[in-house]
Amino acid sequence: MAENSPIEWTDATWNPVAGCSLASAGCTNCYAMRMAARLDAMGVPKNKGLTRKSGGRAKWTGTVRCDESVLAVPHRWRRPRKVFVNSMSDLFHADVPTEFIRKVWDVMEATPRHDYQLLTKRPDRMREVLLSGGFKVLPNAWLGTSVEGPDVTDRIDQLRGTPAAIRYLSRVTFLRLLVSASAVPTPPDQARARIAPVDAQPPQGAPVVVGASARDCHRSVVEEPGQSVATRLAGRVVASVRIARARKSAAR
Repeated sequence: MAENSPIEWTDATWNPVAGCSLASAGCTNCYAMRMAARLDAMGVPKNKGLTRKSGGRAKWTGTVRCDESVLAVPHRWRRPRKVFVNSMSDLFHADVPTEFIRKVWDVMEATPRHDYQLLTKRPDRMREVLLSGGFKVLPNAWLGTSVEGPDVTDRIDQLRGTPAAIRYLSRVTFLRLLVSASAVPTPPDQARARIAPVDAQPPQGAPVVVGASARDCHRSVVEEPGQSVATRLAGRVVASVRIARARKSAAR
């Protein structure tokens, strides 16, 4: 756990799950693999055997561990925080039992003073789990997915179909996708994009960007004459990054 995270868009990290496996090409340079290998070398039991060396680089072995001992950590944080959930894994990995995800959900519900930021490359499982019953739509849970290229844009539709108060897309990979999209003109009969926008006026207190993410993808975007969806969204995301940084600086 990190109570004072160096990540500019969050305040703390909380890792009820450790370990993962590659979901797509966007996982190739995952920082969590390198960090898990480093923690294993330091003798941290939770990270033992989570990675292996391949071609001189750390790679996930596919081992996933649920850590019930850290579930109570957010209860001990009295000051409200933005909490990045599972910076070292994916809560919606296939090997994380639904019942354990429910325990994580219960903690988030019981600590409404915190805002929880969840990011997954498995939005299909996230949607399946959250629609399975017993999971409330929490106003303090931000659900997001990474879209690193046009081959995984179906994740956007999975996210749209997931019950959530706030939805967002990963900005770094999202911008890469926008650049790709802007290079291919959209025919008039296909003007409705599969990418959702950043709200012009987000709810009071909610940042436009969750660090590496554009937020609120629950409405469709239709291209406007003379300006592509990619151009408009890229401009909003860049502006949002500046806003997020300014807010964090002002809060210090």
